[in-house]
Amino acid sequence: MEFAIKLCQFLLSLSILIVLHELGHFIPAKLFKTRVEKFYLFFDVKFSLLKKKIGETEYGIGWLPLGGYVKIAGMIDESMDTEQMQGEPQAWEFRSKPAWQRLIIMLGGVIVNFILAFIIYIGMTFYYGQEYIATSDIKQGLWITNPVLEKAGLRNGDKIVSIDKAPIERYNEIAGHLVLAKEITINRQGKDTVLKMPENLIDQLMKTEKGVLVNLRIPFIISEVPANSPNKSVLKEKDIVTEFNGQKITYVDQVLPLLKENKGKKVAVVVKRNNVVTPLNVTINKEGKMGIAYASVIPAEDMEKMGLYTIQHEKFSFFESIPIGIETGINQLTSYGRQLKAIFNPSTGAYKGVGGFGAIFKVFPSTWSWQAFWGITAFLSIMLGVMNLLPIPALDGGHVIFLLYEMISGRKPSDKFLEKAQMVGFVILIGLLLFANGNDVYKAIFGK
Repeated sequence: MEFAIKLCQFLLSLSILIVLHELGHFIPAKLFKTRVEKFYLFFDVKFSLLKKKIGETEYGIGWLPLGGYVKIAGMIDESMDTEQMQGEPQAWEFRSKPAWQRLIIMLGGVIVNFILAFIIYIGMTFYYGQEYIATSDIKQGLWITNPVLEKAGLRNGDKIVSIDKAPIERYNEIAGHLVLAKEITINRQGKDTVLKMPENLIDQLMKTEKGVLVNLRIPFIISEVPANSPNKSVLKEKDIVTEFNGQKITYVDQVLPLLKENKGKKVAVVVKRNNVVTPLNVTINKEGKMGIAYASVIPAEDMEKMGLYTIQHEKFSFFESIPIGIETGINQLTSYGRQLKAIFNPSTGAYKGVGGFGAIFKVFPSTWSWQAFWGITAFLSIMLGVMNLLPIPALDGGHVIFLLYEMISGRKPSDKFLEKAQMVGFVILIGLLLFANGNDVYKAIFGK
């Protein structure tokens, strides 16, 4: 069932993005009286699942969900229909239109992608508002759960002040900035310190099994006491450890190192059980474990009730949502640009994390959430727009480069040159597609 829910979200998001992207090409083409022969969701290699011709355009759904396309008459595109190009140019063909009209047609798809992302972010801001924990409210710092960050110098209880000199005001912004960080300013025991991050930080993070980089510090709450636990008769579920071997305890990260120090010993602890403080003696085994499971994640709302953190709730009017939504879109666009820059820099190792359709599929939650769905769709729309702007022949960006050359130089590239460029671009795209999806397969098999 979980797989089906993820698949439905994945296909719905992909369909929305593809249809609207291609509509971005279709509408200006029709406005400039350019014939559009096909409008397809997914690719119709050999056959279509559905198709219907309305006027001069065949609309359909292909069977191969790797994208979609519009076939514009008189244009050298992925269809490689060179036979049509051998005839005399017709007034309704793409090649007969002024360069500025062709440029608008080619840019239409990515423009729609960016506009869609901004509209979604504005709508989400208006409908859902914003909920966050301000970093200034995290009085006791963070729980550093990733060994790579520990090796880089971060410690439990550190407060993150800024990343790459940009102030971090909200807890939910930290992880996204950390991945690409070059330097981090932390506050440790009232003193600010700048930590330099390794250039291959992304590569190191991908090699660890820890998915979460940092976490809110949480109480040591026992979530399960198995039947074979040496402390089965002592501890109970929902016990909160408040003292360990004479040391006051507030958070999980304070207990974990103490367990290792007391391997094979009996230790005095104090727990809060049903709001009653209870002293106990527990057994620590030779591996430094109590034989229990503790809550590694506690909903922020529950921790707010405990008085540990304060969740800020903000609602906005429609007109207030517009600049906030646009700012969110710009921040996401900038962030993705930084990710691409890291990917194309071999020394970062970021290219190893490039994923294909499998990686996108895994991003969607296993339970249906419209808020998550629209947030992911907005970011994917930005990704699609940016990727299509890459100056690779066969992508919109490749066509744009040739059109700009024509407009600046006054010379139009020959059809033969465009055909060869399209073939080269197609080979590059196939290579990128195989690499990205090959990474997905490799990770699925080897778990890295």
